[in-house]
Amino acid sequence: MNMCDSILKKRILVAGKVIPADMVVKQGKILNVFTGEFMEGDIAIVDGIIAGIGSYEGDEIIDAQGKIIVPGFIDAHVHIESAMLTPQEFAKVVLQHGVTTVMTDPHEIANVAGADGIRYMIDSAKDLPLDIFVMLPSCVPATPFETNGAKLDEEQLLPFMSDPKVLGLAEVMDFPAVLSGDKVMLDKIRMTQSHGGVIDGHAAGLKREDLNIYMAAGIRTDHESINSKEAKDRLDLGMYLMIREGTVAKDLEALLPVITQQNSRRCLFVTDDKLVDDLLEEGSVDHIVRQAIQKGLDPIIAIQMVTLNAAECFGLRNIGAVAPGYQADFLLLDDLNTISIQQVYKKGTCIVDNGRIVEESFPKMQTTQDLSHVLPKMNPKEVKLEDLEIPLSSDVCNVIEIIPNSLVTYHRKEKVNVQNRLFCSSTEKDQLKLAVIERHKATGNVGVGIVKGFQLKKGAIASTVGHDSHNIVVIGTSDEEMLLAIEQVIKTNGGLAVVEGKEVLASLSLPVAGLMSEEKYETVYQSLKKLNEALSIIGSPKTFNPFLTLSFLTLPVIPQLKLTDKGLFQFSSFSHINVQVD
Repeated sequence: MNMCDSILKKRILVAGKVIPADMVVKQGKILNVFTGEFMEGDIAIVDGIIAGIGSYEGDEIIDAQGKIIVPGFIDAHVHIESAMLTPQEFAKVVLQHGVTTVMTDPHEIANVAGADGIRYMIDSAKDLPLDIFVMLPSCVPATPFETNGAKLDEEQLLPFMSDPKVLGLAEVMDFPAVLSGDKVMLDKIRMTQSHGGVIDGHAAGLKREDLNIYMAAGIRTDHESINSKEAKDRLDLGMYLMIREGTVAKDLEALLPVITQQNSRRCLFVTDDKLVDDLLEEGSVDHIVRQAIQKGLDPIIAIQMVTLNAAECFGLRNIGAVAPGYQADFLLLDDLNTISIQQVYKKGTCIVDNGRIVEESFPKMQTTQDLSHVLPKMNPKEVKLEDLEIPLSSDVCNVIEIIPNSLVTYHRKEKVNVQNRLFCSSTEKDQLKLAVIERHKATGNVGVGIVKGFQLKKGAIASTVGHDSHNIVVIGTSDEEMLLAIEQVIKTNGGLAVVEGKEVLASLSLPVAGLMSEEKYETVYQSLKKLNEALSIIGSPKTFNPFLTLSFLTLPVIPQLKLTDKGLFQFSSFSHINVQVD
């Protein structure tokens, strides 16, 4: 008898009460996510799998003391790199919030390091008490309108399809490529379908008729709805609706009214992009569940959306429920309405107890340096003050206006201050200079533009996190301060920096591809607190996160006006335009 047969036979014997279970959880109130009802009974666990629910005995008895038992939560769409933590440290944070499984799209690191970046993420996730499933990046580069660090076609992606942790193709954001039947895009779609994989969408700004094209191509999910009409369109046409609530994009309030008893099983909650401080202070999808319940959503429906719905969406048949044959991933809750998490179990092992990680349950991992040595280092061309200038022959310009807590921007045409035929930042008008510096191939590309909405009174901030190509992005009230901020993030081989005058007020080093820290999550959290204090000094408001907002000003596949290393980009025409209004 081989190993798999013996494990299966043992599970059957436990289910039939012929032999005792490894562990039995008693005295709990079990939420059945299939029926929406509560049931009572012992949960028998063997080899990390639930063998049965009923009356059981086992080698170890866990007294649930009347607590509510629900399945472990699933974040069905997240970019781990956005937390600026390695997978191991990310796992420690989200497990504290009841998340036992995530579907991650590593297109951030893939745009910097290509296949090596994907391999780094998969290898870093091995043996963690968090299931990290990977959706292969579909758009590397995201568009031809910017410079990134790598290119991934079917040839580079195909070897990953045999990995059991790879579920399919991540957010397809190049709608024109799908529409035109671009061979490179269709090859990736066909590759995924031939392996039975799921394909995620990225339908930002698409009309209902355009969604037909995505569905016809086999693209089945979308997380970019920002209003109820867009959400309803996606549900009407058969898509899974991912309702996102991250650090910048907060769509829950706008989309919650769309959820009904009839359509809720096609709805999921996701974080997409969330910084470590928000993950620690608010939570992951548990925070979205709490908010939704407070706003009137049935708690059982809310929990289904981060358990069974997510598992079924991605074809995962052994997670998402507390039921026989399912992985023993579950939470013990004090209360269903507040989602007060007492304990977190992963494959039958208590990983979190009273809000704290059980350290001995976490494996000793390879060091970050052992895994990240293959990743590329920063490679920008030297930047000079004159590279940041915006020559103008008139004072009417195309201006990016941010919308706080949104990825979408407004396209404004405004009069600006001009001195010596050059744009001059104005804190009075809240018109500041924005620049994107290519950092992968030393091309010397510097895109410059004008942005409003940051409300800085002095200083500059810079980051090497700039979706999706992750070039250096910087905003400031003077060119000199912008240059100092640029030099600081280059010096630390990637990171964030806040500058005032000739002083670096605070910085965070992100040496892992310019995206992630090598430090423990507690250290990164403290560094972010210092960055936030520095942001207050230079006048940044506390109503939105300026660093994450800045990082999305370089993403040309989101409306309306963005900036890449090649210049100002207009979403409606899908082309670059001049800063000065023609």
